[in-house]
Amino acid sequence: MLIPSEAPFRTEAPGDRATVAAAIEVLSGSGRRRGPERVLPFLGPAIIASVAYVDPGNFATTLQSGSQLGYTLLWVVVTSNLMAMMIQTLSAKLGIATGRNLAEQCRLSLPQGLCFALWGVMEIVAMATDLAEFLGAALGFHLLFGLPLGIAGLLTAVVTFLLLSLERYGFRRLELVIALLVAAIAASYLAELLLARPDWKQAAFHSVVPAFGGDAGLLLASSILGATVMPHVIFLHSALTQGRIVALRLDEKKRLLRYETLDVVLAMGVAGAINGAMLIVAACTFHARGLVNVDAIEKAHLTLQPLLGSAAGTLFAIALLASGLSSSAVGTMAGQVVMQGFLQVSIPLWVRRVVTMAPALLVIWLGADPTRTLVLSQVVLSFALPFAIVPLVVFSSRKRLMGPLVNRAATTAVAVGIATLVLALNIYLLWKTLFGS
Repeated sequence: MLIPSEAPFRTEAPGDRATVAAAIEVLSGSGRRRGPERVLPFLGPAIIASVAYVDPGNFATTLQSGSQLGYTLLWVVVTSNLMAMMIQTLSAKLGIATGRNLAEQCRLSLPQGLCFALWGVMEIVAMATDLAEFLGAALGFHLLFGLPLGIAGLLTAVVTFLLLSLERYGFRRLELVIALLVAAIAASYLAELLLARPDWKQAAFHSVVPAFGGDAGLLLASSILGATVMPHVIFLHSALTQGRIVALRLDEKKRLLRYETLDVVLAMGVAGAINGAMLIVAACTFHARGLVNVDAIEKAHLTLQPLLGSAAGTLFAIALLASGLSSSAVGTMAGQVVMQGFLQVSIPLWVRRVVTMAPALLVIWLGADPTRTLVLSQVVLSFALPFAIVPLVVFSSRKRLMGPLVNRAATTAVAVGIATLVLALNIYLLWKTLFGS
């Protein structure tokens, strides 16, 4: 039996009702849908979540890695993406199995003081996330249209408000718009690859053969991982699956989980391909020509144009703009889920948008270095990552919470290994950033 969800993103829009009806038909086993038609109703939550994996922070880290070390760290992108698939699948499963999102489960399962502390950390994460994404979109407007950063920041605020307003028309419309923005990023980097003409043999080799290239490579690898696995979207994904279809029967829950897992694999696969393309373009364009100090987004944009033509710079700016706008909207949604889940308090999205974009506008108006600010925001996110991964692994491994969908022993072992590796690398990144030479 399937029932409508009371989760944060439930609406009664016609497109949503059609999607829910199609999903019920497939899960009940009574429909005649075949092939892609069976899958389409379930695609969406992971597409929204995947935006966090191609946000402007990824631009900063992958460009720097590719320009300094060439293709060497491409395997880190691949590995990070596989980790992301596992983590986002666990998040989606938590929402399906329990009917609650991760923030709600923390509130119900943890001591009040610890829960309040976790909420505080996640609010800091929301601001740091929004800072990076807002700056990225503003930079995109600046590079694409030559607008002053202050004006670009205000324009970013307006467009993000418009994106968030789509939520009143249902989750399906917002999912489609986010999917179009992700497609714009992917298309831009596909065109960049065609212009750059990389060495595909080297790319294939370094996709599977681990190497660091010295201490600098280890630090950059930690940066890639820190920019890839995002704490706020772990909370959000469980709310997105919670808010679409709630299956009560075990067979329906299992079918729903299979389709949502496919959603994760497809969406995260696209996000991983985009990140890989970013690094490959930097490697074959900058590193191959001895330009190993392209460590700023503006510098990358300017350098691409004389090397690959003006179209390359335009494509880069379009990808950055689409990344910043989509991830900024998704970050605001995640902040709303965190506040509502931990505190049972909900505020209008426009109020949250104003509060979280204030630090970004302040940074722009003070004239701070945008790329440096992006990197520092990733350090904050790295520090907060354990506060999302550890509760997720713990809750998804509890049979009394998850029932038959509880993690298998092998799944828990892999998840614990991923959590341990992520924590170790992020501690290293934090140490080197704060105290390293």
